[in-house]
Amino acid sequence: MSDATEYRIGRLDGGFCVSWWEDGKRRRYRLDAQSRKEAESEAIDVVRRETVKQKAPTVKTLWDLYRQEKSGRRVAAAMKSEWGVIGPSFGALRYDQIGVDTCRAYVREQRRAKRKDGTIWTEMGHLRTVLVWAVKRQLIPYAPEIERPQKPASKDRWLNDAEITKLLAVDCAPHIKLAIQLMLQTAGRVTAILELTWDRVDFERGQINLRSDDEGPRKGRAVVAMNPGLKASLSQAKAMALTDYCIEWGGQPVKRIKTGFKRAVADAGLVDVSPHVLRHTAAVHMAAGGIPMERISQFLGHTSTSVTERVYARFAPDHLREAAAVLDFTTRLRLVK
Repeated sequence: MSDATEYRIGRLDGGFCVSWWEDGKRRRYRLDAQSRKEAESEAIDVVRRETVKQKAPTVKTLWDLYRQEKSGRRVAAAMKSEWGVIGPSFGALRYDQIGVDTCRAYVREQRRAKRKDGTIWTEMGHLRTVLVWAVKRQLIPYAPEIERPQKPASKDRWLNDAEITKLLAVDCAPHIKLAIQLMLQTAGRVTAILELTWDRVDFERGQINLRSDDEGPRKGRAVVAMNPGLKASLSQAKAMALTDYCIEWGGQPVKRIKTGFKRAVADAGLVDVSPHVLRHTAAVHMAAGGIPMERISQFLGHTSTSVTERVYARFAPDHLREAAAVLDFTTRLRLVK
């Protein structure tokens, strides 16, 4: 808003009001002021606030700008598909038109459509991210509260030794088998595995860099050691490679393995196994093998060891063993007698 916006202070139902013309329409607002002097001061704030609101970008504009800035990243692709669902409800709204009621209405609508709370939680999380980003870019003055459904508890599914053996023994396409080995033996997320290029596989040092670059995605990505079994598989794949990508098929990089992975899991006679379960499995086996939490945290690419401990400490062989010993009242009381 320009401070030169012309307005006038008048009377309305025994009180004061401020009015001005904007885009050919007259706008008028009642004031709380009790005197002419108070009205003149309040009017400036009202005109500025309401003009900013009217000229504020819609959620669609902010969503598009955010995606443009994040172009090339996974989140940009995810948000492109999400817009088909979240756009009809929020696209035409400004930041000041979004509130708890708006969010709850969206949740009710999506639940009626039989969509899962976890999916709704993620979509609304992206909406909140866009609005917070817009504040930082000074596109809007504040980000409204985005109320989301409670995040569902994650399924505690991981594979035991027998299940891992079955999965690795499945007769499947070479790129699916190598992707499964990489996910199990690097604890990498499926996207990081599919984006892995040969220049980040260091056979001499025995390391794999799951980070695409210094500025790219880092969530759950790390530089990990390469064990002998994985090194052998990667060496064989490298000798036959036709592209720069470790996971390829038909001379082309592979963007997704959902169908092939699902078939391999079924052929292994397993259920409720997603690519993320393989990452979880790797972490559980490291914890059960007595690997310190700080090392597991580095392997998983966690930003904080506390996150690793919260999820995986209970799998460690000595977890809470000393605490349990203190609570062994039966033995203690018997010794006292």
